[in-house]
Amino acid sequence: MIKVEHLGKHFGKVKAVDDISFDVAEHETMVLLGTSGCGKTTTLKMLNRLIEPTHGKIFINNKNILEQQPEVLRRGIGYVLQNNGLFPHYTIGENIAIVPQLLKWDDKKIQYRVSELLEKLHLSKDYLNVYPNELSGGQQQRVGLARALVANPPVLLMDEPFGALDNVTKAKIHAEFKALDELKRKTIIMVTHDVQEAFELGDRICLMDKGNIVQTGTPAELLFKPKNKFVREFLQEQRLQLEFRSLTLKDVKQELEGFHADQSVWSVMENLKIDSNNSASFENLMSAFYNYKKEQRHE
Repeated sequence: MIKVEHLGKHFGKVKAVDDISFDVAEHETMVLLGTSGCGKTTTLKMLNRLIEPTHGKIFINNKNILEQQPEVLRRGIGYVLQNNGLFPHYTIGENIAIVPQLLKWDDKKIQYRVSELLEKLHLSKDYLNVYPNELSGGQQQRVGLARALVANPPVLLMDEPFGALDNVTKAKIHAEFKALDELKRKTIIMVTHDVQEAFELGDRICLMDKGNIVQTGTPAELLFKPKNKFVREFLQEQRLQLEFRSLTLKDVKQELEGFHADQSVWSVMENLKIDSNNSASFENLMSAFYNYKKEQRHE
């Protein structure tokens, strides 16, 4: 779906992005992860030509985006910002409807689509005629997501979309993000510096440092098959919790009544802790988890 070949961006002598290549499959969520200044946001902005690359090629659905008009390209790509990017003097309804109006949709189609997204994102229709500053941070971020999704683009770019939210709101929106059917049909590239967020939301993670890609892989691959010392040390501080979140019952070859094989070890643990009658199941799960880790060390 998205293919990046030898992409680079230089600002004078500084190589913000230094000859990187990666692929993103259709309906996959790829997370660009790294510390501030590693080149992840610059990479994201080159994908919709907010920043023009110094060299390299970018293909979306087999089309070279550098051969397209930037304005046309961007209408087919949803874009979500950390500060939501809403126009303060537009109502919520007007903010969401911007792209459909540019695409010359008729009013009934726009109204139907806006109402549909408000419902899916748990926003009341009463918000249609209010302004962004009248909403909470979490509500504003949902509106920003609705605006990015309203024209049903196949690709969604997200630049630190939840970075400005408090932890409680962020956890709730993460759960909504994973459950939203609209997003399951998108090819998503998300930028974040939050390791837990990357491991929770990403199908694959592209770990960057100093304008280069250090390793690309699934969360489990980065944890159990790190490419080098940098990857190991980057994840070390939160390793145990990341392992719990990344592995599923299927991975550790453990079957527990009432739980699905694709549930993470973390989510199962939380439920087992609530139910004091399941102490044996909790012990079995922990035993399976540590056996899995032992097997990985001996591979």
